[in-house]
Amino acid sequence: MPAALTTCIGAVLVLAAAPPAADWDALLVDPAADARWVDGHTVRVFPRGGGAPADIDARSGARVTLDAAAAASGRGLGAQELRSEGGSLQTAIRFRNTGPLDAELLWVDQRGRERGYGRVAPGQERSQHTFEGHAWKVVAGGRTLGWVRGEALPIRVDIGAEPAVPEKQAPAPATEPPAPPAPPALPASAAALHGPPEWSPDGAHVVTFDHVDAQKHPVHLVESAPKDRVEPRMRTIQYLKPGDVIEQRWPRLFTREGREIPLDRSLFANPWSIDGCRWSADGRTFFFIYNQRGHQAYRLLAVDAATGAVRTVVGEESATFVDYADKSWCRWLGDDRLLWMSERDGFNHLYLVDVPHGTVLRQVTRGPWMVRSVEHVDEGARTLTLRVMGIDPAQDPYHSHFVRVPIDGGEPVRLTQGDGTHELAWSPGREWYVDTWSRVDLPPVHELHRASDGALVAELGRADASKLLAAGWTMPERFAAKGRDGATDIWGVIWRPAHSAADPSPRPVVEQIYAGPQDFFVPKSFAVRHGQRAMTEDGFVVVQVDGMGTNWRGKRFHDVCWKNLKDAGLPDHVAWLRAAATTRPWMDLSRVGIYGGSAGGQNAMRALLDFPQIYTVGVADCGCHDNRMDKIWWNELWMGWPVDESYERSSNVADAAKLAGKLMLVVGELDDNVDPASTMQVSAALVRAGKEHELVVVPGAGHGAAETPYGSAKRRAFLRQHLMAPVAAE
Repeated sequence: MPAALTTCIGAVLVLAAAPPAADWDALLVDPAADARWVDGHTVRVFPRGGGAPADIDARSGARVTLDAAAAASGRGLGAQELRSEGGSLQTAIRFRNTGPLDAELLWVDQRGRERGYGRVAPGQERSQHTFEGHAWKVVAGGRTLGWVRGEALPIRVDIGAEPAVPEKQAPAPATEPPAPPAPPALPASAAALHGPPEWSPDGAHVVTFDHVDAQKHPVHLVESAPKDRVEPRMRTIQYLKPGDVIEQRWPRLFTREGREIPLDRSLFANPWSIDGCRWSADGRTFFFIYNQRGHQAYRLLAVDAATGAVRTVVGEESATFVDYADKSWCRWLGDDRLLWMSERDGFNHLYLVDVPHGTVLRQVTRGPWMVRSVEHVDEGARTLTLRVMGIDPAQDPYHSHFVRVPIDGGEPVRLTQGDGTHELAWSPGREWYVDTWSRVDLPPVHELHRASDGALVAELGRADASKLLAAGWTMPERFAAKGRDGATDIWGVIWRPAHSAADPSPRPVVEQIYAGPQDFFVPKSFAVRHGQRAMTEDGFVVVQVDGMGTNWRGKRFHDVCWKNLKDAGLPDHVAWLRAAATTRPWMDLSRVGIYGGSAGGQNAMRALLDFPQIYTVGVADCGCHDNRMDKIWWNELWMGWPVDESYERSSNVADAAKLAGKLMLVVGELDDNVDPASTMQVSAALVRAGKEHELVVVPGAGHGAAETPYGSAKRRAFLRQHLMAPVAAE
């Protein structure tokens, strides 16, 4: 007989609640927790956990501690109407009424709505608690006297008798700006196609587009218990899946008079997209970027306006995939040069391209490291500021660092050095920057640097976690071990329960997984409350790992995912877990659970299917269990097009009969990210195979149903039930 299937649809359940967490956040001391530029050379730091703000002069490194009382020198109201802006820094405004009438204080929210906060009598003062950026309006005798905004430091505002708001004057007669010249009328042959039209600067040629619509692929979602009626409500969304007919367009070239200049489509025959359209300044050449469906070709093409000849300026070809979603970037430097991003040498780098000749003039960056993003282009100085990863071989390859690189040749200038992941806050003129860096096991360090050479001007402060540790908070552990090939370092993090640092007792291990190929996912910066820590409150050791197939470690590492999403890096995760437990006897590998959502839901179930000797309990939330059932762009990028047998090979539905552990499936009935039918289909396959499992459907929930209070409680209860005591052999 088929094993029992439990479906929980809104039943009232009594779920054990986790014990309340301590107020850990208040115990972190950080003398420069918030740093902001006051002007072109002065940075102001605000402490956390005690201490006074200070100003630091970037030219000399001199520090001046600010006296909050002195900072609150009197000022008047402003005439400009204000609304509140977001801000979390608490501050105060001391209103002093020097006028003859009661002054009413009104807080103004982001939408301009006003709320009264009392009055200040003549000759009196009142300190009003507020937040930086919040707006206040002052009214007396039915007249608006003015506005003021909360600042980072407390301020004092003098309320006088006369309004700061000037008397309204009759507006000067409006002068209409000259209308831009109307574009030429499209010739009838071009007007019959799709736009927007792309006219050459001289108006001699125009490009419009052939177009085919995407097919209709409705997905129906049933809201079983709407709040405004008894009957269910059906929602229908357009949701393309792998292999569907997509919207496509192809450029067609016309003269102003309507004569079409034929284009050979062989270089852009099957577009996923055509964008980046651009005419040269002289109107002789039309450019566009062609992303081929299946994502194995990505090209910048040039069309000769006189002849219609099409050529490749620069392009990428891959036997697997071109990661257009994260590693496509181009910047024109006039009409003859451009910067282009490419993984052609196995790592993500930048190239300077000669546009007229279609040749690479120079590889601007080079080495076994990755350009993550271009942060700033200084065309005058011919330099780039880049966020990079893996540039320091002695550090975690996922650390974000910053470099400045000359476009025309030369070595990168390192702007960051510390062994951690970095974020920069630039002065207004980009002459200096504040570098804040940390690791999961190192609280933030704040440094002031000179931009010209990256030299350290002054250390602004280091956060101190000693009070946290004394109270029983446990520092996360970074750990690296060799992956499946015995050679590649695989990086992960381990979180232990509070008050367990000196406790060697074996504890069950729970892995949080998300192995989507679009990024990496293990945290790299310090946080008092990483999300993974919540699960440690139940007594688990929690781990997270980035295995092969995830992003930003080089093309070879990334390509493991291609037509192979079922892999999920799990062979590397298993090797990492075994290596970690070798020197950590408090990690009990006889009791290992795993949970994840979306792609992580697919990964969590796959762990039970393929590695039951390690993973015995899993919770899969809103998983894309069969990539043919999920959104088109994400799956065709990694699984390819056309749809082939690789989709079947990666399907949890196809392999459901292999299940050998305790599995809970969670799904939201209104999930418009991953079709909820994907979860229902894998449940149906488990039922057919007689495989015991839990199915939790959360009414009214969308994507991430296990992150709702109900879904989260169910997940934690399931993991506690099956992991807190050794699992008996079946």
